[in-house]
Amino acid sequence: MKRMTVALAIGALLVGGAATASATPAHSTVPDAIKVPAGNRALATYPADGVQIYGCTNGAWALIQPAAVLSKHGKPVALHSKGPVWTSIVDGSTVGAAAAANAPRDGAIPELLLKANLNTGDGVFGEVTYIQRLNTRGGVAPAGGCADGAQTAVRYSADYAFWVAG
Repeated sequence: MKRMTVALAIGALLVGGAATASATPAHSTVPDAIKVPAGNRALATYPADGVQIYGCTNGAWALIQPAAVLSKHGKPVALHSKGPVWTSIVDGSTVGAAAAANAPRDGAIPELLLKANLNTGDGVFGEVTYIQRLNTRGGVAPAGGCADGAQTAVRYSADYAFWVAG
């Protein structure tokens, strides 16, 4: 059932839910806590639209996984899913990562610095070293209690910046 929820969420985003992000970021400064270490260079930044999927355990909401579509000029180029993992739908390359630092955002999920721990393929994500989740909007777990076993998907958007060594 959980896989069906994720598939439906991603399908809805691909069919018509993905919006083109503004060329101007919501804010232009990156908090010091999530800056990429020296020795890395920017590869690409893609706007993402999707959902944060939460499940209820012991009366509290907990993140199950994200489901988002990253785009370039309004056309889907990658999928973001549990892991977290980003998979190019153009060349099949993949990058997985673990959170290294975060910066809180009022009314939104935190901005993140993630360090790559998995790369596959020779494509765009094949040599990514770091990912930043920037300009987050929405995605916060619902307030209050919940019924065990319940799930909900909360819309969010962000910009994902990918970095490589060099």
